[in-house]
Amino acid sequence: MTEMDHAFGAVAGNDETRRLAMLDGLNILDTPPEAEFETIIACAQRLLGTKIALLSLVGEDRQWFKAKRGLDASETPRTQSFCAHAIRDDGLLVVPDATLDPRFADNPLVLGEPHIRFYAGVPIRATDPAMPERSYPMGTVCVIDDQPRTLSPDEATVLCELGHLAESLLSARALAARASILAQERGAAMQRLDITHRQFRQAERMANIGSWRLTLDDNRTEWSDQIYAIHGMALGVKPGLEEALAFYPPAARSQVVDALGRTIETGVPFSVETDFVTAQGAIRRICSMGELELRDGKAVAVIGVMQDITIRYRMEQQLRHSARRDDLTGLANRAYFNETLDEALATARRQDTRLALALIDLDHFKTINDTQGHLAGDAVLRQVATCLGAEYLDGTFAARLGGDEFVLLITRDTALQDLTGLLDRLARDLGRLGGTGEDGQTVSATIGAAWLDREVRDRSDLLHRADIALYEAKRARRGTVSVYRRSAG
Repeated sequence: MTEMDHAFGAVAGNDETRRLAMLDGLNILDTPPEAEFETIIACAQRLLGTKIALLSLVGEDRQWFKAKRGLDASETPRTQSFCAHAIRDDGLLVVPDATLDPRFADNPLVLGEPHIRFYAGVPIRATDPAMPERSYPMGTVCVIDDQPRTLSPDEATVLCELGHLAESLLSARALAARASILAQERGAAMQRLDITHRQFRQAERMANIGSWRLTLDDNRTEWSDQIYAIHGMALGVKPGLEEALAFYPPAARSQVVDALGRTIETGVPFSVETDFVTAQGAIRRICSMGELELRDGKAVAVIGVMQDITIRYRMEQQLRHSARRDDLTGLANRAYFNETLDEALATARRQDTRLALALIDLDHFKTINDTQGHLAGDAVLRQVATCLGAEYLDGTFAARLGGDEFVLLITRDTALQDLTGLLDRLARDLGRLGGTGEDGQTVSATIGAAWLDREVRDRSDLLHRADIALYEAKRARRGTVSVYRRSAG
């Protein structure tokens, strides 16, 4: 028996033939990237902290990556595939150190690029539409690193849950493909099959969905089992439109009503993403899609699908939050600050309100790093972040621009009434951080501020003015505050 035979013994013969036929029937190999799969893999890499994350599909003689992070290659030979072993074992496969595992120690991907040491993969299966009790592994969601490690129980759970999301997408593809075949075999004249086919096409883009139908003559709803599950309701009840809309908070309810109205009026399909409250009071995030059902050219109903996307939504929010924050201090980073300042400038000009900006530079901070080490310096930077979160600074926006440079955006009227007094208080607080170098120099903060006026064209102008004021203060005496005046330039 060859090495490949050993690797695929669990999916050999007729099962392997059927598995490959199903994979081919999904029409997914060598297709362009898709947002749903890319999001899953981005979450896997981010949440598990590995250099590489992949959604791998195992074909007859290769494994191909539908989504990837941290790897340039789009496929590898099947004989080199770690994922082949994962689908053979049909469970979570964790390889803490590939160099110590006889199955992989001589693998070219271990001996050479990308120098795999750690691997963890969970099979993603697709249900056979012809035999719903059977499913076959199409590939894996896996994470890879070039350093030995293992998975904690929580990390293993996260990887498995991401695998389930990928499974849902693949299963939707299989169902959609099967629906298309049935429609071709039985003819386009069968209206109900056509409706199912369109719902399956929508389901291909979604995971864990339910279908619904709203009849227009009486505003009654028809729900699939999964719709009842999303609502947290017992099967059988047929709520009217008003009862169904009661599950949405007011703002979301208006959004859904407007979308339905436009579709009924114009015939244009809708897709909305909103908050949602279950019968048990749980707050969820859902995505709904709908389109008109026509009979003899007349609109008789709106049909659609609904998906609970709470997990994906929360992951995206976490990723968005992480991308906007400085890892060390938790303050906004430069990119987020630039975005916020641009919006604040536009708002201030539109509403004719006041705005000021303060640049904060730590004095003698390098001495702390040089004499006491970066851990001590990091502690000082975190103390600065704490000071910038003081109660008297409520309503301001603080960010770390980099190194020992910070910035404060001030838009609150009460804070702007005595800008110099506010910044003097902040300078005093920052001067009491306690960081002292071996030469006796104490960390303090020098602050330069600038007001928005008619001559300030954009963010760069305002920052430049604050920078001029900062160096005016440094020339006068470190640890003090200066507010830009034209004569200073």
